[in-house]
Amino acid sequence: MESRPPTTLESLAALVERRGADAPDAPYLVEARGTRVVTFGALAANLAGDRAWLAAEGLVPGSRAGLVVADPLDFCRWFFAGLSAGLWVAPLDPTSEPGAATTAERVRTLALDAVLADRPRLEGVVAPWLEVAGARAGIARGAPDAPGGILLASSGTTGAPKVMALPVAQVLATAGLVADHHGLGPGERGFNPLPLWHVNAEVVGVLAALVSGASLALDDRFHRTGFWRAVDEAGATWVNVVPAIIARLVLPEAGERVPERVRFVRSASAPLAPALEETFERTTGVPVVQSYGMTEAASQICVNPVDGPRKPGSVGRPVGVSLRVVSLEGRAVLGPGAIGSIEIGGPTVIDHYEWGAYADRFDDDGWLRTGDLGYVDEEGYVFLVGRSDDVINRGGEKVYPLEIEHVLAAVDGVAAVAVVAEPDEVFGQVPVAFVQPRDADDLVGDRAGVLVARLREAAERALARPTRPARVKLVEAFGAHATGKIQKNRLRDGSVPVAYVEAV
Repeated sequence: MESRPPTTLESLAALVERRGADAPDAPYLVEARGTRVVTFGALAANLAGDRAWLAAEGLVPGSRAGLVVADPLDFCRWFFAGLSAGLWVAPLDPTSEPGAATTAERVRTLALDAVLADRPRLEGVVAPWLEVAGARAGIARGAPDAPGGILLASSGTTGAPKVMALPVAQVLATAGLVADHHGLGPGERGFNPLPLWHVNAEVVGVLAALVSGASLALDDRFHRTGFWRAVDEAGATWVNVVPAIIARLVLPEAGERVPERVRFVRSASAPLAPALEETFERTTGVPVVQSYGMTEAASQICVNPVDGPRKPGSVGRPVGVSLRVVSLEGRAVLGPGAIGSIEIGGPTVIDHYEWGAYADRFDDDGWLRTGDLGYVDEEGYVFLVGRSDDVINRGGEKVYPLEIEHVLAAVDGVAAVAVVAEPDEVFGQVPVAFVQPRDADDLVGDRAGVLVARLREAAERALARPTRPARVKLVEAFGAHATGKIQKNRLRDGSVPVAYVEAV
């Protein structure tokens, strides 16, 4: 199944120059909880000088440059400078501690030629370290002749990191699809509290606003206190979040008001439980547009309609991406309703990982195996049931954790749920549910037992016996990525402290 192909766009430098010429005084980037504003004209005016400074520092088209900049507006300045100079820009987590090995490891993994940073050199980084605070504007001569793009790597928690190079043409095409689907344009303003070193914020937020001539309010991170007030003061018409943030926003604070101008909240990065979606929409009055994406597709694969039928539990239909479901054995293409492995392809999807790694993820026709399992219904809506490496084999019967997680997430008092397999002498594997209560008092004693009883009742009502969790483990907090996605490998290896355990 395939949606229309992406729109062809001019180069990034030409696009920025056109925006600057057509609407020089129009705001493009706005500092949430602050007063700074970057207009399209200011962005265009700075770009040539910043590009010249990069060239003077020895970064030529095709060079690989890391970007360690915490301030959102400064990040965007050097993000655009690098891309328009034909560099491969690798945004890195600026929250790493000075002595942490994370940044140094990522610099080596990505084979970076230099790092652009807003701080002194981090320990262990041997690549040239260029502090952008000392940058002096120069005069750029000519335009870069190499494409450049965004260089990203997976976390590597389940194996060697996958390194992906997303050319500028690919990310701009995806940004155009995002903008078209969500009805973005002049007069629209997004609100983004997501980390800018992840592809979602870069493409769905920063680049989609540029492509459409819209504007974007950038927060340094998610702040629960005063969130909707900040959205209101920024004049935002839509919000870019993840399920972990939706879970924090589902219960309004005292006196809190959701701005009427907010058309929708876009959810990405992880599956959204239908019960959480329904509760959020009921308590806020704002529709949730659930989506499905991955770095390999420059952040977006499927999206629900903004104005149209949205099915509970569905991530919507493919947008500009070819998608099919194939059998786990034999690679046969499956029809509507049949669960199998999801594969994608098309001009906004990579056709290889760097250095020839993970070549077995692509077939001879270019289809990429995503690692996700799901099905497509008769109307083309895609439903995910889990990751292929998360499937639990209980005595020969396949159990999909996401089904259990959605049921338990609807239980009163539950903040988050993750289900993983644990060894069992009889069945080989059984599902075990890790649950984070909303109230810390529910972690111990009688209150913990009452919460587990509610979870047991919910499982008995909604799940067949083989799919019910064998045990419930209550935890104070999950290990999670910056986007809120739970790190299940930490649950499997026992590195997340458990406060209470009970068989169900």
